[in-house]
Amino acid sequence: MRAVVLAEGTLSLDTEHALPEPAQGEVLVRVLQAGICETDLQLARGYMGFQGVLGHEFVGIAEDGPLEGERVVGEINCSCGRCPTCQSGLPTHCPQRTVLGILNHEGAFADYLSLPSRNLHWVPDEIPTEQAVFVEPLAAAFQIPAQVPLSNDLKVLLLGDGRLGILCSQVIQQFGCRLTTVGKHTDKLKLLEQLGIDTIHLDDLVPARDADIVVDCTGSKTGLPLAIQCVRPRGTVVVKTTVVDDVSMNWAPLVIDELTLIGSRCGPFPEAIDALKSKQIDVQPLISASFPLDDALSAFDRARSGNALKVLLNVSNR
Repeated sequence: MRAVVLAEGTLSLDTEHALPEPAQGEVLVRVLQAGICETDLQLARGYMGFQGVLGHEFVGIAEDGPLEGERVVGEINCSCGRCPTCQSGLPTHCPQRTVLGILNHEGAFADYLSLPSRNLHWVPDEIPTEQAVFVEPLAAAFQIPAQVPLSNDLKVLLLGDGRLGILCSQVIQQFGCRLTTVGKHTDKLKLLEQLGIDTIHLDDLVPARDADIVVDCTGSKTGLPLAIQCVRPRGTVVVKTTVVDDVSMNWAPLVIDELTLIGSRCGPFPEAIDALKSKQIDVQPLISASFPLDDALSAFDRARSGNALKVLLNVSNR
């Protein structure tokens, strides 16, 4: 099969890659489309030291299992289901887990992938395939209200106008917060404004230490230090950013201002699927380009460009 492989820091298209061999309880999935995200770009730069097939945002057809023949999306954390962490209800933190296209589990930038049957979710007919690709990152956005209560009396500042930032902004907007999204790309800020979200250009931001919650979706090592400058004493900083670079900063404000710092990663798929089905969240404007899998290296080049939002890989026809 074809697969986009990362090996020793180099991306290549392997046209004779071995098919996945599903373990017990896993299902083979024929990939239809997949999306390139910031984590993929960071992995290609050396984050996590991953080697193998990249990709974790996808929609495909289950080749067997309870959803055989249906379109599916998949949760990316493959847990053991037996350890104390899993038994306590935290399977995404299973110490034995593998993670699709990120940690010891070959990913979605290929003709086929395998995932545990319990990880797969059916995609309703109302959701077009190119929009279903967004379920995984949208679920990550819904993890914010799962971790932090949101209400209309809260002032929220979101840093970052990229792919994840726009999704998180739309989710937070659903809760009626006084939200402002900070970015540095005029076209992306314009898109946010068209979605009814207040924005400010990074150059015009004057940190006032008055936000109840600051969310870092910058994808940059500068995001967390800036967030700490913007949040009020005893406020909350939610960190969605993962970067390969080391972050050096003054940690004293965390103690002095008694801040709450929350890491936020994967989230609930049912909420994301329902939001796409009901059109509460609009992802279509985020699609910047689509490339065939055979042209994946050009797709990565486009995804790295400053003006791209979501770049899709067309893997297979239904």
